[in-house]
Formats: sequence, C-alpha cells, structure tokens
Amino acid sequence: LLCCNFVFCKDPRLTTSDTEVSSSCEFPVDWSIKTRLLFKSPHSFAWADHLKAQEESQGFVQHCRATSINLPPSIQEPKLSTELRCAFQQSLVYWLHPFLPWLQLFPRIGVDRKVTGKYSPWSHDEALQQVLMSEWSLSFTSLYNLLRARLCPYFYVCTYQFTVLFRAAGLAGNDKITALISPTTRGLREAMKNDGIEFNLPFQEIKKRKYNSSAFNVETVLASDSETIGKDAEMDEEQVLSSGDDEEEGYSWLEEMGVKDKIKKTGIKFCKERQEVQLDHKPESVVLVQGTNTFTLLNFLINCKSLVASAGPQAGIPPTLLSPIAFRGATMQTLKARSINVKTQVHSQYKDIFSLEIVGPIMPHSLHSLSMLLKTAQKGTFSAMCYTHEPTAVFNTGTSNEKSITEESKDLRTGLHPSTLNQLALPPTLGKSCIRLLEMNDYIYTWKS
Repeated sequence: LLCCNFVFCKDPRLTTSDTEVSSSCEFPVDWSIKTRLLFKSPHSFAWADHLKAQEESQGFVQHCRATSINLPPSIQEPKLSTELRCAFQQSLVYWLHPFLPWLQLFPRIGVDRKVTGKYSPWSHDEALQQVLMSEWSLSFTSLYNLLRARLCPYFYVCTYQFTVLFRAAGLAGNDKITALISPTTRGLREAMKNDGIEFNLPFQEIKKRKYNSSAFNVETVLASDSETIGKDAEMDEEQVLSSGDDEEEGYSWLEEMGVKDKIKKTGIKFCKERQEVQLDHKPESVVLVQGTNTFTLLNFLINCKSLVASAGPQAGIPPTLLSPIAFRGATMQTLKARSINVKTQVHSQYKDIFSLEIVGPIMPHSLHSLSMLLKTAQKGTFSAMCYTHEPTAVFNTGTSNEKSITEESKDLRTGLHPSTLNQLALPPTLGKSCIRLLEMNDYIYTWKS
C-alpha cells in the first residue's frame, strides 16, 4: 500500500487499464512522448515566471550534478521559494542530438510540410551526410553504453518513419534491457529477422493468449449453452467442408496439370504475407526486442540505409536522439514554459483561472517531475491536458516478464529523483492508450486515457 498525506491509496499497478477514469496517490507511468502540457489551477503560477539568472544557473547545475530536491508538502509563498524555482528549471532540461537551430527535430513523423523550404546544405552533399551519420553513430553508441551501464534510464530514437524506445533493465517491470519499435512494416521486420534479431509482436501474443483462454472457457461452459454451441459448431463445420469441397473442385484441374501442390503453397504464403502487411503502420505492429538482441538492434539501426530519408525535406538528417541525461555529442535543451492568466465567467461573476503551458518533447520523467513540483506549489490542486505524439502512445504496452525487479531498479544510478525512478520501474498498465487528462484534487490523482 502507498499513502500520501495520511490518505491510504491503492497501488497504481492494481488499477485496471480498462477503466476510463481512475484515481490514486500516484498516476501510472506513461511512456509516450508529450508535445504539450497545459496545467490549470485556482492558484497562481507566477512562481514559474521570470527566473533570475542565478536560479536558472542553479537549476542547470542541479541537473548536471543529479541533485534530488525534496520539497515540503506545500509552500505558502511559492514565488519567494528559490528552491522551488531552481527545481522547476532543473525539471525542464533534456538532451538532444543532432542540434540544428533552424530545424525542428521533434517530432519527425508526419512533419514534412513544416520542414519544407528550410535550409539543408547536406541534402545533396554525400560527404557532409557521412560526417553527420558518423557523429550520430558515436552518440547513439554512447547512449546505449550508458543504458547498459545502468547510468541512463531510457532514451528515444526518432526517425522519419518510426520511433524506438530503449529502456534499461529494471524499468517497466523487466529485468532485461528492452526496446520497443513503432510503427513497423513487414519489410523492416523481415530485415531484422535476416540480421538475426529475435523479437515478438506483443499484441499478437495477447491475441494468442485470449484465443487460448477462450478455447479453454468453451470447454467449461454451462450445460445449457452446450447445445447451442454444438449447433453453431456443426454449421461452421458444414461451411468449412463446403468451402473445402469448392476449393478441391477449384484445384482439380490444376491437379491434372501437375501443379496443384505448388499453387496451394503459393496461396498459403500469399495469405500469410497479406496478414503481416495488414499490420503495417498500425499500433499493433509494435515490436519488442529484449536482452542481448538490443545490441544487435543497435548495429542494425546504425547500418540501416533506410533509417535516413534519401529524398524530401528530411533528406540526409540523422534520427533524433532524446535522453533525460547527457551523452556524447548531445546538446542541452530546455522545454519552453510560460504562464497565462485568464478570467472566466462563472454564473454572474468572473473567476481567475491560472494556466502554465509546457511545450517540447516531454518525456516520462519530465511529466512526473513537473507533477511533483506542482503538487507542492499549487497546494495539491491542479489539472493537466496532455497532448501526445500519437505514434508513441503504444509504448505503454505491457512487456513485463513478471520477475522481481525491485533490486534491479534500485541499482540504477540515473540521476532521476527516486520517486520518479520508482514510477518508471512499474509495469505499464495503459496498453495502447495514454494519459490525456491528469487531475489532482486534495493530493489525489485522477486520470483519463
């Protein structure tokens, strides 16, 4: 059991993901990347405005030195709290590679129109493209090594076609390094197989388990339903037999020519390929890679020619690497924050509504860190509209191997706040969905997905 402000609450792992609205002292981990957060509260966000140069610098130092700040449950005068303002600056920091100031490098999927017309001197310069990819490969390898050494909790690789989430052992209920790729195509999956990368499709595994479970349940149905099921089964059998007869009649003339078996095999292969292609570009096409296969995946991505667009507005631009911690070749960036005050008419009176907008690639640790700060600064009352980069929503798919990972997560030395790390260690419960609305009232979270 977890408790908060003397109110006992259930563990988020026990919250069913099928419920549209849920509540707890902690919200479930959300592995999707947010592009925008809009916080609202009856209390002012003035404390987040116009940070002094010293406060901003202190926030950067705290981030680089991995300093965990523990704030009191509430602060009477948030605007006068230097500690709060420094912690706020610290929570906005993230690391990115490559960094091209005149280009928006996140998101990368579906943004060709926004990039069109931007200056790209490398698009027709192969030598320059090779230099960019060489530096990118070093940065990517550096990040993976930090992950394997348990010094980086997770990172994202954002290409113009798909996104990869690498997670350290001990996170998301896994005792091995994991990588999720979404969306995928049959061509990409075949290329991975040919490179010896072992993977599975989580949603296909879920379908198999449901099918096996339903098959077992059919055997244990009530006697009153058995007659109906029997009739349905007889009808299905007749249909199968009739279709089989039709199929045999259709193949009879091929048998006379001696090519029946060859045509049948080709038909079966075609049906299988069609089923695989139907998954392409959909959330259900997400691929899970685990353990040592993630290292093979690293080499595969570095050598994959289709990783970088060969034509169009994003031609020659290496994938974007996003990380909560520093790595070789990375550039420190900060999420953009601004407070907005508006008056809303309630009945015959006007009421002040205070808002705080956060824009940028908002990773899971940032959402949790900001929520912890607002819990203190806004006296346990606020709401947040979460705008998600949709291709990453599927990263909330359950991948837990159901082994104890308590010690694994404790060994991580990632620089994240212990409470944030504890949340990231929990198995995901949101499935294909993600948090759209997060609310806190009297220090209790409520969320909608």
